[in-house]
Amino acid sequence: MTYELTNAEKISIIDQHLKNLEYSKYNLQVSMLELTSGSNPKQESIADTQAQIDSIVAQQTALNAEVVSLTI
Repeated sequence: MTYELTNAEKISIIDQHLKNLEYSKYNLQVSMLELTSGSNPKQESIADTQAQIDSIVAQQTALNAEVVSLTI
């Protein structure tokens, strides 16, 4: 017996991924605050953290586009 997920089930899974990404993004934003609040912030660490945030935003954009395609 084969079971295929409904679009609503797929969207629910994507929503969980989006929530996890939002947690990760906020965690990185807090890390960025810590990095930039010191007296001698390390630019390499700041750039790396920003790159991670940018990657998460790109992932969120892709997942949101998938949700839109499943609702059409």
